[in-house]
Amino acid sequence: MATFEPVLTRNWNVPDARSLKVYESRGGYQAARKALTTMDPDAVVGLVKESELRGRGGAGFPCGLKWTFLPKDRTETLMCVNGDESEPATFNNRYLLERDPHMFLEGILISCFATRASTAYVYLRFEYINAYKIMERAIEEARAAGHIGKNIYGSGFDLDVWLHRGAGAYICGEETGLIESLEGKRGWPRIKPPFPAIEGAFRKPTVVNNIETLCCVPHIVERGASWFKSIGTPKSYGPKLYTVSGHVEKQVCVELPLGVSARELIDVHGGGVWKGRKAKAAVPGGISMGILSADELDTPLDFDGPGKVGCLGLGTAAVTVIDDHTPIIDYLHNTARFFSHESCGQCTPCREGTNWLDRTIGRIKRGGGRIEDLDVMHDLAKNMGIMPGTTICGLADGAAWPIKNAVTKFRGELEDYIRSNQVPGAGPTPLQVDVAAGRKVDLVAIGNAIPAPPPPAGALHSPGRPTA
Repeated sequence: MATFEPVLTRNWNVPDARSLKVYESRGGYQAARKALTTMDPDAVVGLVKESELRGRGGAGFPCGLKWTFLPKDRTETLMCVNGDESEPATFNNRYLLERDPHMFLEGILISCFATRASTAYVYLRFEYINAYKIMERAIEEARAAGHIGKNIYGSGFDLDVWLHRGAGAYICGEETGLIESLEGKRGWPRIKPPFPAIEGAFRKPTVVNNIETLCCVPHIVERGASWFKSIGTPKSYGPKLYTVSGHVEKQVCVELPLGVSARELIDVHGGGVWKGRKAKAAVPGGISMGILSADELDTPLDFDGPGKVGCLGLGTAAVTVIDDHTPIIDYLHNTARFFSHESCGQCTPCREGTNWLDRTIGRIKRGGGRIEDLDVMHDLAKNMGIMPGTTICGLADGAAWPIKNAVTKFRGELEDYIRSNQVPGAGPTPLQVDVAAGRKVDLVAIGNAIPAPPPPAGALHSPGRPTA
């Protein structure tokens, strides 16, 4: 393979790279001019489809193929760009917005032309205040220069771009939850079908893409599908932004070919595990993907690699390192609390399952754990999620996968923790044990055993006497 040339980050160290003047001086918007003035929309769709660009937001669905799902007879198309980026430890989209906003806008322009979308909504994570201000300025510059607006480059194509800020909900990273929020409603994922391509935002055909996905499009138009497919691994083509955080010496965002190993990211780009320690585990792509053990750190981080070692997938390629001084129960505790808090509550298995997992792990942390809790947690995790067919969206899968991985890969450590951290009175009550075991419970006897509440303060005990 030829020497890798970064393209997504090529302007990051250029002074004032976020300005339109500097971006244009480095070839910016030339790919858009090429697409709008020398190609038709179907040709652009075909080029992206040929490149086999896969979505960078987590699911890895082929971008060009998604664009072909739009109805042929549609009269209006909308583009929704997912900039929610609420997966913990993920910050590659934020860097793209803050350091090179016009590359992102060029990707929107070409993608909207390809899909015949006349309006694009960028759904931006509320906490990204600096990115929001930078994007506002970039959109104003692009509109004033004719890159956004009416009859762009004399092609007859019209486009406007609007920013919409979220309200801090993880569930709005799911495409239909995002659309519901965009429409001003509660961010609850929709039952599918219909899919957004048929009936999306405001009941119109809608394309939903991730920021990094769209940032790849100008480079595909400029350099071709063959160039894009010369990077990465089979079925996982192109460059990828990886973030490395957690227990490392340097927390970084780097652009590399798809398929780099977690070990290389940690040792070469992250400066190694901090404080001279060793890695116990690493999250490959956001906490919803599960966990890699120390023996699995050479796994290629492409769209297929993590799945071969029991993880949900590549996700957002946000690698989070856990050192050998950190108990796995602490990782599970934080993960379970997060998903229990962020579940929208629409689906019973997710609403109740994430809560039960959070409470069970919390009890283990307090010293009331039982060995059988691990089996109960694992069985519960296997039966909640969109893949077993019990929920509308994948949040439950993301909540379940870390549990399944940790119980399978770190069973010995978890059992040792339970045995060596017993606190009297911290475990389940006899009633809870009976209910969990399916034993018959005498509710009358339980009711009689509960002491009567004391009389209210100031009440007179003489029967029939009125109180003041």
